[in-house]
Amino acid sequence: MANPWAGEVALVIGGEGRVMRLTLGALAELEVGLGAGSLVDLVTRFEGGAFSTRDVLALIVAGLRGGGWRGAEADLLSAEIEGGPLAAARAAAELLARAFALPEVGA
Repeated sequence: MANPWAGEVALVIGGEGRVMRLTLGALAELEVGLGAGSLVDLVTRFEGGAFSTRDVLALIVAGLRGGGWRGAEADLLSAEIEGGPLAAARAAAELLARAFALPEVGA
């Protein structure tokens, strides 16, 4: 189960529940991997809806690694994500938002 106070988001991949979290190292890897000038640039992409499927995949990989997963992006190319691409995009956006904000009390 994901802990929102720790910035965690749950996602089911290949029938297995995973917890994603953006650590400082995962965020640095994400910036480099997506060629983002800053985290603000990355957040702006998602807030403005200007993100690509590559952005979503990279964000999920970074979150999984922050959660302790040791796989590679290639491992997810044929993986079944519960809820499909839309659920993956929602989880990625939620992950990015949780990395920079505390959850609301009672949420």
